[in-house]
Amino acid sequence: VRGQPASAWPLKEGEETGIRCRTEVGRKFPGFQRLEEAAGGERLGQLLAFSAPAMRNLKLLHSLHCSGWKGLGKPQCLTLRTDTGTLLVGSDLGVTELDPHTEQVLRKVSLVEEAFLPEDGTGCIVGIEDLPDQESVCVATASGDVILYNLNSNQLECVGSVDSGLSGMSWSPDQELVVLTTGQGTIIMMTKDFDAVTEVGIHQDDFGEGKFITVGWGKKETQFHGAEGKQAARCKPVEIQPAFPWDDQKPRVTWRGDGQLFAVSTICPVAGSRKLRIWNRECVLQSTSESVSGLEQALCWKPSGNLIASTQRKLNKHNVVFFEQNGLQHGEFSLPFDKGQVKVNEMVWNSDSTVLAVWLEDLRSTNGGIKDVHQNTYVQLWTVGNYHWYLKQSLHFGGDRAERIVSLMWDPESPYRLHVLCSGWLYLSFNWHWTIDRSTGEESGDFANVAVIDGDKVLVTPFRQTVVPPPMCAYQLQLPCAVNQIVFSSDPQRSNDIAILTTDSRISVYQAGDGVNEDTEIKVGAGGGSGSKKRITIPKLVKTYRIKFEEGASEPLNPLKLRMITWVKESMFLALCQGHRTSQSVVCQLVTSSEESQEGEIQIRSPVIVDGHVINLCHNQKTHTVALLLSSGQILRYFWATDSSESCVKPWKSATGSLVQFPQPCIETALCTVDAEQMVLGLTERSRFFINDLEIASNVTSFVVCDEFLLFTTHSHTCRCLDLRTTSLKALSHLSSSDSQPNDETVRRVERGSRIVTVVPQDTKLLLQMPRGNLEVVHHHALVLAQVRKYLDRLKYKEAFECMRKLRINLNLIHDHNPKVFLENLENFVKQIESINYINLFLTELKEEDVTKTMYPYLPSSSTSVHEVGTKVNTICDALRTTMERINPHKYSLSILTCHVRKRTPELETALQKVHELRVDPPSDPEAVSAEEALKYLLFLVDVNELYDYAVGTYDFDLVMMVAEKSQKDPKEYLPFLNNLKKMETNYQRYTIDKYLKRYKKALGHLSKCGPQHFTELLNLVKDQQMYNDALKLFPVNSLEYKDISIAYGEYLSEKHYYEQAGLIFARCGECERALGAFLLCNSWQQAFCMVSRLHFTEDKVVGMAQTIAGRLTEQQRHSEAAIVLEQYAKDYEEAITSLLQGAAWEESLRLIYKYNRADILETNLKPSILEAHRNHMEFLDTQKTLFMRHKSRLAVVREIKEKEQDGFLDEEVADGPDSDLYSEASSMRSASGMGSKYSHSNSRISARSSKNRRKAERKRHSLKEGSPLEDVALLEALGGIIYTVDKLTGEVHRLLKVLVLFGYDVLASELQRSLEDALRVVEKSIPDIWQPDRKKAAACPVLGPDSTANSITASFGHPRNGAVPHQDEIFDPPKLNKNVQWKLNIL
Repeated sequence: VRGQPASAWPLKEGEETGIRCRTEVGRKFPGFQRLEEAAGGERLGQLLAFSAPAMRNLKLLHSLHCSGWKGLGKPQCLTLRTDTGTLLVGSDLGVTELDPHTEQVLRKVSLVEEAFLPEDGTGCIVGIEDLPDQESVCVATASGDVILYNLNSNQLECVGSVDSGLSGMSWSPDQELVVLTTGQGTIIMMTKDFDAVTEVGIHQDDFGEGKFITVGWGKKETQFHGAEGKQAARCKPVEIQPAFPWDDQKPRVTWRGDGQLFAVSTICPVAGSRKLRIWNRECVLQSTSESVSGLEQALCWKPSGNLIASTQRKLNKHNVVFFEQNGLQHGEFSLPFDKGQVKVNEMVWNSDSTVLAVWLEDLRSTNGGIKDVHQNTYVQLWTVGNYHWYLKQSLHFGGDRAERIVSLMWDPESPYRLHVLCSGWLYLSFNWHWTIDRSTGEESGDFANVAVIDGDKVLVTPFRQTVVPPPMCAYQLQLPCAVNQIVFSSDPQRSNDIAILTTDSRISVYQAGDGVNEDTEIKVGAGGGSGSKKRITIPKLVKTYRIKFEEGASEPLNPLKLRMITWVKESMFLALCQGHRTSQSVVCQLVTSSEESQEGEIQIRSPVIVDGHVINLCHNQKTHTVALLLSSGQILRYFWATDSSESCVKPWKSATGSLVQFPQPCIETALCTVDAEQMVLGLTERSRFFINDLEIASNVTSFVVCDEFLLFTTHSHTCRCLDLRTTSLKALSHLSSSDSQPNDETVRRVERGSRIVTVVPQDTKLLLQMPRGNLEVVHHHALVLAQVRKYLDRLKYKEAFECMRKLRINLNLIHDHNPKVFLENLENFVKQIESINYINLFLTELKEEDVTKTMYPYLPSSSTSVHEVGTKVNTICDALRTTMERINPHKYSLSILTCHVRKRTPELETALQKVHELRVDPPSDPEAVSAEEALKYLLFLVDVNELYDYAVGTYDFDLVMMVAEKSQKDPKEYLPFLNNLKKMETNYQRYTIDKYLKRYKKALGHLSKCGPQHFTELLNLVKDQQMYNDALKLFPVNSLEYKDISIAYGEYLSEKHYYEQAGLIFARCGECERALGAFLLCNSWQQAFCMVSRLHFTEDKVVGMAQTIAGRLTEQQRHSEAAIVLEQYAKDYEEAITSLLQGAAWEESLRLIYKYNRADILETNLKPSILEAHRNHMEFLDTQKTLFMRHKSRLAVVREIKEKEQDGFLDEEVADGPDSDLYSEASSMRSASGMGSKYSHSNSRISARSSKNRRKAERKRHSLKEGSPLEDVALLEALGGIIYTVDKLTGEVHRLLKVLVLFGYDVLASELQRSLEDALRVVEKSIPDIWQPDRKKAAACPVLGPDSTANSITASFGHPRNGAVPHQDEIFDPPKLNKNVQWKLNIL
C-alpha cells in the first residue's frame, strides 16, 4: 500500500497507528521521508520533484501599474473576467468593473441603493466570483445576501439570504457548486442555480469517513520516534495554543483542483485554535486534521491535489506547513523573518501548482497590544526543487495605507500572471516566466556560471570548474535583502562579473576574483572550499549602487519598477519600465556614477518611449545590437545615441528591407548571425521556435546560443546542435520536415523532459536538467567534434587526442580531418602525444574508411585525400614509422612494430626480424625495450599461431624457437618438427616449410631445385594445386620435364572441356595424336588436318576423317565449311554442292557445278532449291506482316485501356463496339493489375540458379497473353523482334534475287522484291506510332497502384535481364533499320 493516498487505503485494523508512525518519522527524518516519496503515490515529494526545476529563476516579462481611476468606496476583494480581461472589484459600496489596459472604469454597480450594503461604508463583501456561463457576477455580503448581477442586462437579483450573515463564499473550480459559511458556524452547499444541496455544521466531533482504525498494538509508546529517542514516548502532549489575536477569526474555504474535495479552516469553539476539516463534493466530512499548535488563518489547496498549505507559528520560527487530505501534516519550510515580525494574510497557488504566493504584513507591538500601524506589506513567490524551497521573488509594497494589499490572486488562464489590488485603488499585475541566469561569455575564460535566486542569497555554480547538483552550489552570495534579478556582464573579458538587483532598488556588483574568499558575505558551498579538489574562483563585492528615480519619487511606487535589466557596458545597464500610460513602455539607460564613495548612484538617462508592451529585451555582446519584442510579436531595434542623434527604436528589418515580426509573442529571445545576417530567435509558451518570422520547429522546450552554436531540446526527447556558421536559413526552414541521418552529429537523444541549463564555452560540456531536478553533463557530438576540429586546426594534437579518447571519437579523424597537414606534422604529433601506448592506440584504430564522409560528415570539410583509395593505412604507417625511427627508434620500438603489423598486408616477417635483432644485439638506450617485451607485445597484436607460422616462414629456427617459447604450444608438438627440418637439405627444407605454410608457389620453386629425383613429387604438387603455368616457367622448353608437365596440363584442360586449348598445348610439346583428338572434339577442322599432315595419315583414312568432320559441320549449320572439307579432303564435289545449296550459297554452288562440268545438277538440284527458297520467303514475309499488324492493333487497344483506367473512365465491363473482338475477358487493367500479384508472386519464387530458368522467368513476365500485367511490354518486344527479323532478310533476299534473275524467273523475283519492300515500308511507317517518345518507360511499372502487392512490385524490378530477351531499356527504344544495304535489283 505504500505510495497510495492514505484515504484510499482499506480501513483495516492497525492502520491508524501505521499511518501516523510513518508520518511522524518522515517529519523527524527527511531522508526517510524522501524514500517514502520516491516509492511513488500521492505524496509531497512525488509532485514537488516534478515542479519548477531548481536552476531557474522567475523573470518579470511585463507588469501593469494602474492608479488613475476611482471606484465605489474602498476596495475589498477582486475577481477577473477571463473573457474580457477586465477586473471586477468588490468594495464597501458596490461592484466596479475596471479595464487595466485603458485605465478606465467600465461600470459601477451600487449595492447601497438596493439596501444590500449600508451607506456609512461599514458593509463588507465576503466573496465575489465571475460566472462566465451565466454572464453574471455573484457577490456575497457579510449581512447574508447572495446577489447575482447580470453583466448584459445590468440587473441585480438577490438569489438568497442568510439571517445569521455570511463569513465566506467559495465556488468549486468547475463552478457547479458554491459553499457558503454562515455566522452560525454552518456550511451551506448550493448548486450553480442556487438550489440548496445541504447544510451542515462546521464544528463536528466526528473525525469523518476517513477515520483511522486501530487494534490496540500501535500505541504511541511502542512507536519509533527517531532522533527524539524513547523519552519522546513519555513526553506530555504539547499544549495547543489558541488562535493569535491578529487572526480575523473567519473561516477559510479552499477547493482541490478537480473540485471533488474542499477544506475548511475554522476556530474551534472549545480549544480556541484553528482546525482543518476536509469535506467531499456531497458535503460529507472526510477527515479532520490533527491538533496543530499555532496554526494560522491562511489556507490554500494545491491545484494538483496532493497538499493543503497553511502557516504555523512556532516558538522560534514561522513555517509554511502542508497537510495531506487525510488531515495529517506532511512537510514544511520556514519563512525568512524573525519571530513575531510578520503575519500571513493569505496564500495562493498558481494554476499549475509550481508557484506559491504568500501575502504577509508586518506586526508592530504597542503597550503590550497588537496594533497595525504603517505595516510593510510583502508578497513572496516560493517554488520547490529537489526538496528545497526557494524564495524566487519578493515584492515589497511599503507601509503607506494606500499601497496596502486588499486582494491577491493568480490568473486562472495564464499560470504566471499575478494580480494585486491595493487599498488606494492601485492595481498591479505581474507576468512572470522561468529563465536561467547564466554567464554569456564565449571565451575559455568564462566559467559558465549559473546563478539561482533564493531569497537574500544567490547560489552560484561555475560549471567549467565543477558540477554541483541543486539545491547545493559552489558558493553563495549573501545580500542584505531579497534579490529580484541577476545580471551577468556582456563584456567578453568580464563575463564572470555579476550584478544583483535587490528589493531596496540597489544593484550590487561582484567582480570575479583570484579564488581567495576574503568577503565574509560569500559562503563556500559543497562544491568549493579547502576540501574541494578544484579551486573555485569566487567573486568579490566591488560596489553597491542605489538607483536614483525621478524627483519626488526616490522610492518606487510599485515593486520591480525596473525590469529586464541588461548589463551592456562596463558602467551602463539597459532597463525597461512602464510609461505614463499602461499601453507604453520605456527603455532607459542606467549609468553608474564614478564617485569613490562607499555607495554609488545610478542615474536613469535617455528614456525612449515605446508604444506597446515590451516583453523581452536581448543583447548581442559582439555587435552590441539590442532587440526589443512587443507583446504583439513586433520586433524593434534599439539604436544608441550618437553625436547627431539621440537614442531611439525602429522596426527590425531583414537584409531585404522587409519588416520582421514574430507570428506569436515569444517568452525567450536571443540574437544570432545566420547567412551573415543578424537575426532574432524566439520561443513561445507553446514551444514554437522562430528565426525572424520563420518557424523552424514546433516542439522546442529550451534553447541557447553559444559560440556560434544553436542548441535546443525538443518534446521528442532530442537535443539538436547546429553550427550557425555552416547552416543556412534555407536548411533551417526544412529542419522540422527533414529526418536525421544515421550519422547526423547534430542530433542526440536525451532523457524525457530535459532542458538546457548552460553550455561551457570552448568546451564540450552541455548541462541539462531533468524534470526531477537533477543535473546531467553530456558531451554533445556536435560540440565534441567542433572542439576536436579546432584542436586539429591549431595542431593541438595532444588535446585533441585526449578529448577523442575520453569521449570515444574514432581516432581516424586526426588524419582524415586534413590528411595533408597531418602527414606534414607527424613529428609534431609524435612529440605531443609522446605516450607510446597512445600512439599504439591510434595505430590500432586506423582503417581505410574516411570518417569525415561516413561517421562524422561535415559540409565544409577540409579533408583532401593525398593517397589513393585503399592505401591510407599503409601511407600513415610508413610515414609514422619513418618519423619515429628518425626521432628515437629505441624509445618507439613498440610503435614501430605496430606500424609493421597494422599495414593492410602485415609485415610480420619484418616485425619478427626486428625482434630478433633486439635479442641478438640489445640496445644500450635506457628507453629501449627488451626483445622479450617486444615479442610479448607482438603476441598481443597478432595471434600466436599466425605469428609462429610467419616465424617458421623466415627459415630462421632461432626466431621460431623464440616465438614458440612465448606461445602456449606444447614442445612435443613443435620440437620434433623443427628437428626433422634441420636434418633436410636446404632447398628441400624450405620446400617442406613452404608446403606446411601452404605457400605453394615458393614451395614449387624450391622443389624444382632439388633435382630429378624429386620430379615425381613436383608433378604431383603441380597437379594438386593446378600450378601448370608456374611449373612450365621453371624448366627449359626442350626438357623432358617440360613435356611431362605439358601433357599433364593438356589432360587437365581436356577434363575441363577446354579442348582447343588442350590441343594447342599437346601440339606445342609434340603430342600430335593427342592434339588431333582434342581438335576433333572442338570441331577445329583446320588444326585437325594440320595434325593429320604431321601424322602422315593414309588417303583413305583422311577421306574417312573428312566425311566425319563434314557431317559434324553440317549439323552445326556450317554448310560452307562442310563443302570445303568435302571437296578438298573427301574428294566428293557432289556432296559439297548439296551442302552449299542447303546453306543457300547459290553463287558458290554454281562455281562448283561449272568447275566440274555438271550442268545436269542445275535442273535436278539448283532450280528446285531456289524455287523452294522463294516460296518459303514469300510465306514468311506474309506471316510476319500479318503478325506485325495484329500486335500493333492490340498495342493501341492496351494503351487506350490503360489511359482510361488512369483517368477513371473504365467500367467493369467493356462495351460492345466494332473493336470488341480485340478485347478479351481479362483485358481490363483492373483485372490485369489484380493478376500482377499472381504473376509476380510466382516469379519471385523462381530460382536464378540457371540461365534456362532465368530466360523462362523473363518470358513469363513478358507474356503476350491478353490481360497479362506486362502485355504492352511484351507487344513492344514482339514488334521489335519482327522488325529485326525482316530487316535481317535483306542480304539473303538479295542473293536469291540474283539467282532468280539469272535463270529467268523475273516474275518471281519481282514478286519477292515487292513483298519485302512493302514489309519494310509498313515497318518503317509504324515505328513512330509504336515507339512514342512520351511513352518511353511509361509501362515499365504497370504493377504499381492500389491493387499491387509487395511481391508484384519487387518482382517487376528485381528479376535479372539477360539471355535472349532484350534489356528492359532496349524494349522502349525504337529499332533502327539498316538502310546502307543495297539489296534491291534495279533491273526488276
